[in-house]
Amino acid sequence: MIRLFQTNVVRKLKELEGDWDFQPVEADGTLPSEYRYRMPVPGCWEMHPRFDVYRGKAAYRTTVQTAKKTALRLTFKGVSHTAEVYFDGEKIAEHYNAYTAFSVIVPEADAGTHDVAVLVDNSFNDASALHVPNDYFTYGGIIRPVVVEEIPDTFIERIEFIPSMAGSGWQASINVYVRNIGNKDTEAELRGTLAGTSIHMGKRLIPAGQTAVFHANQMFNGVNAWSNAAPNLYLLQMQLYSASGGEPVDDLIERVGFREVTTHNGKIQINGEDIMLKGFNRHEDHPLAGAAIPYQLMVKDVELMVDMGANTVRTSHYPNDERFLDLCDERGIYVWEENHARGLSLEQMKHPNFMKQCEGCNREMVEQHYNHPSIIIWAILNECASDTPEGREMYKAQLEQIRSMDQSRPLTFASHHRDKELCFDLADIVSFNLYPLWYGEEDPGELCDQARKWADEAGGLGKPMIMSEFGADGYYGLRDPARFKGTEERQADIIRRNIVAYQARPFISGMLIWQFCDCKVTEGNGWLLSRAGTQNSKGIVDRYRRPKLSYDTVKSLFHL
Repeated sequence: MIRLFQTNVVRKLKELEGDWDFQPVEADGTLPSEYRYRMPVPGCWEMHPRFDVYRGKAAYRTTVQTAKKTALRLTFKGVSHTAEVYFDGEKIAEHYNAYTAFSVIVPEADAGTHDVAVLVDNSFNDASALHVPNDYFTYGGIIRPVVVEEIPDTFIERIEFIPSMAGSGWQASINVYVRNIGNKDTEAELRGTLAGTSIHMGKRLIPAGQTAVFHANQMFNGVNAWSNAAPNLYLLQMQLYSASGGEPVDDLIERVGFREVTTHNGKIQINGEDIMLKGFNRHEDHPLAGAAIPYQLMVKDVELMVDMGANTVRTSHYPNDERFLDLCDERGIYVWEENHARGLSLEQMKHPNFMKQCEGCNREMVEQHYNHPSIIIWAILNECASDTPEGREMYKAQLEQIRSMDQSRPLTFASHHRDKELCFDLADIVSFNLYPLWYGEEDPGELCDQARKWADEAGGLGKPMIMSEFGADGYYGLRDPARFKGTEERQADIIRRNIVAYQARPFISGMLIWQFCDCKVTEGNGWLLSRAGTQNSKGIVDRYRRPKLSYDTVKSLFHL
């Protein structure tokens, strides 16, 4: 399953799901001459009994068939953590970052059978600034779907849909990116439909090797808004025609919602109405699937969160599988999506590849997930060096990058620097990661009041405030009337006191529990040794989604 809706009618595509040939390789990264294993795609190689602790390089191989000579586009939704793609033995692409998609085009593929090989590397190495040992586990493999498409020389690359309220109705600005991979200029026409309304974008001459942006701005009468309470969705269908007319030569379908996000008077609004975000931080992790969460388990997660009264999920700490975002669109779950960088020191942020790798992740995250109405916040750099002048410049550059791409959503970052924070003036929402009653004995309400003062004095005056992380370890099955730290009882007590304190404060616009489910973490020294069993156990459910005592605590309070 690539998406939860049909993305094309004209364009021919096929998902490359199933068993691929698999073989671990030496550090030099040479493709193997022999493949001894089979591995499911999508999937994580740690699920195989021989590779449950393997970290390094491995090769995947499969075949694709074409009935005629054509251009092919191969899209990989997620390869963990770096990928090199080979077509018939020739290297044609490389990509860094497990959590965003990338595409590669084969301009002229002859009719017949072709080999596709992917060299995957999940090792920690000097070239990687973002992929480091961390408080979650980076699995290895082709962890998200792969699709092969037959495309014409001129095709629709992507769509941007930006809705806005216009009096009592709705309008939208629509940008459609059309790419010409051929060797001669081409005239093309673009037409579409949305909610029964025709969209005419006219004709354009697209130079060889270039991309043209078609634009339309128009009203859409009679549409219903998207919100948590009423997640109304519509199909935006665009068709591309050649200069000679006739049948469309290509098409692309996106699913969109009419909603507007604002931050006025210290609150967050959806379609002009103040909202309170209640929910969880969630890692893509399951003991039976690793990071390659199948659709059925995605639904299970959403149903559990909704049952507890949640309306929000934070994609900690990386862009999520697009099928999960589709599901949030359908169920009306608000999403805080963030880039892939967590807990990096200033020294780590000075890595020569840090800004380049962040820029790539930011760009791909926004471009690929632009049209999800559920995403109401973009975020960057969780708990990094935003308390330093050098770090501030990097935060500023990345926030400006995202704002230049999308001005329709507010921006934030999660800080744990308390009164030392230097970047709240750069964001639209101030967000705190604080763990009262767990890492200290501070009262949640008093600490929250103090955090508001810190934010106001550091450039966040008048901005909405989110408690982006709070929580406590609770080891599933560990129960004791003494309620000592680590028991399910103590975790439930701490969660209760935090939520009650935040619900009582009108300046709080959101509360996100750390975390929805327990997750595996990287085995290591230093602070990682504090994670018993190489597991972060602050989940309200355990890794298998079995509820702890705090489940009913959250449910009783979030449903108030």
